[in-house]
Amino acid sequence: MIVFPAVDIQGGKAVRLRRGDFDDVTVFGDDPVELARRWETEGAEALHVVDLDAARTGEMANVGTVERIVAALAIPVQYGGGVRSAESLARIAESGVHWVVMGTAAVTSSDLLDSALGRLGDRLVVAMDCSGGMVATHGWQQRSQMSATHFTRILEERGVRRVVYTDVARDGMLRGPDLKGLEEFAASTALEFIMSGGVASLDDLRQLATLALPNVAGVIVGRALYEGAFTVAEARAVLAG
Repeated sequence: MIVFPAVDIQGGKAVRLRRGDFDDVTVFGDDPVELARRWETEGAEALHVVDLDAARTGEMANVGTVERIVAALAIPVQYGGGVRSAESLARIAESGVHWVVMGTAAVTSSDLLDSALGRLGDRLVVAMDCSGGMVATHGWQQRSQMSATHFTRILEERGVRRVVYTDVARDGMLRGPDLKGLEEFAASTALEFIMSGGVASLDDLRQLATLALPNVAGVIVGRALYEGAFTVAEARAVLAG
């Protein structure tokens, strides 16, 4: 499993939200590029970057910052936020990021999802942002009428191979991930996925590793790294067994 340090960008700054609440935000740095370099220096193998402004409004306000992050790093970058049109898809696909995460549009626009698959192939990742068993959209602000289980089946049929699975209720709360729910989700699908939400300690990562779920490719960690609960190197060592 790969550890993906998270760099969430809002208003040009590096921030973290709690439970996806745009009004419950903590600023961790004025320069997201500097923070991205820090995680690479600490041993990160990949980075997860989210444009929160784009996720909220659909307007890719921080794409220039994302491009500067890509240019500054040697490791691959996974990007999410605001990929809801052919124009935004083309813009971010040409930015140099390795993986593109599509969220809202994967639920609301099957044509754009098919277009993204045709353009990106295995570089396309779909966000499974879940709240109460239902898929959340529009930067987690809206709960769709589609269950996570049904959405998973649709993605498999369309040819998607990887998702980012986020428990919105636990994200940024440092209360530990829902490992039982994660195990049930992993057993229900052949999709490869990256877990996100709730990791607070090295013990959380140990328990995740102990589950030995074959389709978990990585884990996104945000607030726990920023607040010094552990280092990237420590996280990598735990997941390596």
